[in-house]
Amino acid sequence: MKNKFQEVLLSALSDLGFPTEKVIVQSPKNPDHGDFTTNYPMINSKEIGKPPIDIASAIVDKINSSGNELIDKIEFIPPGFINVKINKDMFSNQLKQIILSDLSYGKNNTGKNKSALVEFVSANPTGPLTVGHGRNAILGDTVCNILKWNGFNINREYYFNNAGRQMRVLGESVYVRYMELLGENLEIPDGGYEGLYIKDIAKIIFDTHQEKFKGDGGNKIFKQTAEEYIFKDIEKTLEKIGLKFDSFFNENTLYDNNDIDRTVNDLKAKNLIYEKDGAIWFKATAAGRDMDRVIIKSTGEPTYRLPDIAYHRDKFDRNFDVIVDVFGADHMDAYPDVIAAIKSLDYDSDKIKVLIHQFVTVLKNGEPVKMSTRKANFISLDSLIDEVGSDVTRFFFIMRSMNTHLNFDLDL
Repeated sequence: MKNKFQEVLLSALSDLGFPTEKVIVQSPKNPDHGDFTTNYPMINSKEIGKPPIDIASAIVDKINSSGNELIDKIEFIPPGFINVKINKDMFSNQLKQIILSDLSYGKNNTGKNKSALVEFVSANPTGPLTVGHGRNAILGDTVCNILKWNGFNINREYYFNNAGRQMRVLGESVYVRYMELLGENLEIPDGGYEGLYIKDIAKIIFDTHQEKFKGDGGNKIFKQTAEEYIFKDIEKTLEKIGLKFDSFFNENTLYDNNDIDRTVNDLKAKNLIYEKDGAIWFKATAAGRDMDRVIIKSTGEPTYRLPDIAYHRDKFDRNFDVIVDVFGADHMDAYPDVIAAIKSLDYDSDKIKVLIHQFVTVLKNGEPVKMSTRKANFISLDSLIDEVGSDVTRFFFIMRSMNTHLNFDLDL
């Protein structure tokens, strides 16, 4: 319907001798304002040489005089908006066509011979997937399905970090539970993980190696075993919900391939790096952002922005036509810095499409419940799938706009 109205509008503009390049048709925020709206009169007023209200009046008169059956009502609103309501019979006729058509209705080849990389879920292997991850998973998979429907060759990618502090603390948490099995009680590390799955991982190590790693809390076996165990669990959950990834990208790869150092050096070559208070800063203000950002702490540990910049360079270097990132609202502040850096490194940042979704709020007795993987206080995605099934779960996560919060009521 939007395309059909746009055709009517373009025809009227041509008849009036108005330019047809800058034409934007949108759905109004307030449904009382109609089905579609355009601010064409305001953004073209200077070029046409007339006040917006005069342009709007001329367009409305021209469309009304055409007697087009698509339009139920069209009006102009100061200072120069045009609002339109579509004839309800047109909607009904369109729906009938859809119902009577086969399953290929709406399919097209917009993405023919083009490739798209869609990164989503990307939860670190520190615990089971939660209902919070579920929204990201289904939104990302839905985007993939839409792109595939439009002819794109899709690569579903899962990015994970097994190189940072979270994973180190995970290994230390497993070690504490391992030592419990040997009769020694140690304190869970600060920010450690307390779920029952940590005990299960510790028992796997104990059953295989007995006392071999007693007193050796820094041994990599604790982190590695935890990562393997949790990732297998994550993949099983994703499979339950009908989701299969084409590639898994390990942040360690960026260090092994010297992509982190290369990124720092390339930013430095463009005078976008400086040192302050013992830390390395990205001069984001020179790239259009409101403040500079630390990318390497004074301890020498990178902040998450640095590997994210390097990772996105890798995405571009793989020559995809479209790159889609699906993030939760907690990335709202960080991703523009990454895109600013990418653009500064001479990549075409217009290829990146970032989708930000709001969080899932878990309610109990009508009150929000604070979720924490570390404190083992979460609702696993697995439990939701087991309770209501895969199809209902998928519908639950896409039945609301990604821009609105989604409530998960434990009492229902």
